[in-house]
Amino acid sequence: MTLTGPARGFGLALTVAAVATPVAAAELNDYPTAARADYVFACMKTNGETRQALEQCSCSIDVIASILPYDRYVAAETVLSLLQVPGRFGALFQTPEQAKTATNNLRRAQAEAEVRCF
Repeated sequence: MTLTGPARGFGLALTVAAVATPVAAAELNDYPTAARADYVFACMKTNGETRQALEQCSCSIDVIASILPYDRYVAAETVLSLLQVPGRFGALFQTPEQAKTATNNLRRAQAEAEVRCF
């Protein structure tokens, strides 16, 4: 059976959508499941261990993931962890411009997630 006219265009559109969807989904989901789970567990500890907190925290990491690529998220989380180290070692990460930029980008993404999800 050969499709013609609008039916052919519709079939072509469905084929393109079916092929394009997995690629787009993979690009949007570059955060490993374990990283998302770690974020949700920590968020729930902070916001109460309720079903509502689970949904809000899950929403929050999804928003952050949509704004910040995973490698930048890891870099910012690493800087924030190192800033908590007392003494000279922790002080090394307080002044570099890259460290400030990384943490500022994460904080902006978290603020957007707060607005959308909580």
